Amino acid sequence: MNFSYKRTYRGSIEAVLLDWAGTTMDFGCMAPAVVFVQVYKNQNVPITMEEARAPMGAHKRVHIQKISQLDTVRRRWQEVHGRLPTDDDVGVMFADFVPLQLKCLSDYSELIPGTLDIIEQLRSRGMKIGSTTGYLPDMMEINRKDAERQGYKPDSTVCAGDVPAGRPYPYMCLQNVMNLGVTMVQSCVKIDDTVPGVEEGLNAGMWTIGLAISGNEVGLPLKEWEALPAEEQALKRERAYRRMEQCGAHYIVDTIADIMPCIDDIQARIHRGEGS
Repeated sequence: MNFSYKRTYRGSIEAVLLDWAGTTMDFGCMAPAVVFVQVYKNQNVPITMEEARAPMGAHKRVHIQKISQLDTVRRRWQEVHGRLPTDDDVGVMFADFVPLQLKCLSDYSELIPGTLDIIEQLRSRGMKIGSTTGYLPDMMEINRKDAERQGYKPDSTVCAGDVPAGRPYPYMCLQNVMNLGVTMVQSCVKIDDTVPGVEEGLNAGMWTIGLAISGNEVGLPLKEWEALPAEEQALKRERAYRRMEQCGAHYIVDTIADIMPCIDDIQARIHRGEGS
C-alpha cells in the first residue's frame, strides 16, 4: 500500500509583515496617488484618482505602466498625442515621478491611529515586525525616518527594488523571512491595504489580513472619512470589504487598530493544525 504524510505547523506566530502607506502611515494612501495624477497631468493627459489608484501596491514604474494600459487612459493619450503610450513614455513619467514623490512624502507620513499600540502588543508576544513596500529605497528612507521619529521602527524593511519583482510576487515577503530569521512561512501574517499586497502574502504561503478603510480601497484621509455620512461610509466599507474578500484575504478589518482579534484567531487555528 502507498501512503502520503503531511507535516503540520502548530507553533507560534513568528512574524507580522506590514505594508507602509495606507497600513501603518498615510491614512488613505494619499502620497503616491496624488503624484500619479500629477505625472499624467504633466503629459497633458488627466487621470482620475480612481485610475491612479487602480494598480496600487506595485513597484512605482510598473504602476505607471499599468495606468497607461487602462482603456480610458489610452483613449485620452491617443487624443492628446496622436498615438498610444509607449514604454519610453512610461520611463519619462517614472523619472518625473521620483523627485515629486520624494518631495511630498513627509507631508503624508503621520502614523495611522493605533499603529504604535498594535506594534507593542505584537512585540510583547515575541513576534518580529517586517515590512514591504512598492516605494524605492530612497523614498523608503524618508518614511523610515519619519516613522522612527514617531516611535515606529520595524525589524526589517524590503522594497520592491530590492527583489527580482514586486507585488503580487512573494519575493519581498520571503526576503523578510530571511532577514528576520523566521523558520516557517506558515508562522507569518501579512497585513496590507491593497489587493496586490494581500496577494503577495498569499503567494508567499502566509496568513493575510486586508485593511479595508485606512488605505487604497477607500482612499480618503482620516478627517474626510470621518466626515462622511454614515450611509456613505457603509457603502464604501461594503465595496472595500468585497474587494478584499474576492482577492482571498483570510481576514478583513477596517484599520491596523482592529487586527488583534484576527491575530488571536490565527494563532488558535495554527495551534489546531490549520494551515494558511
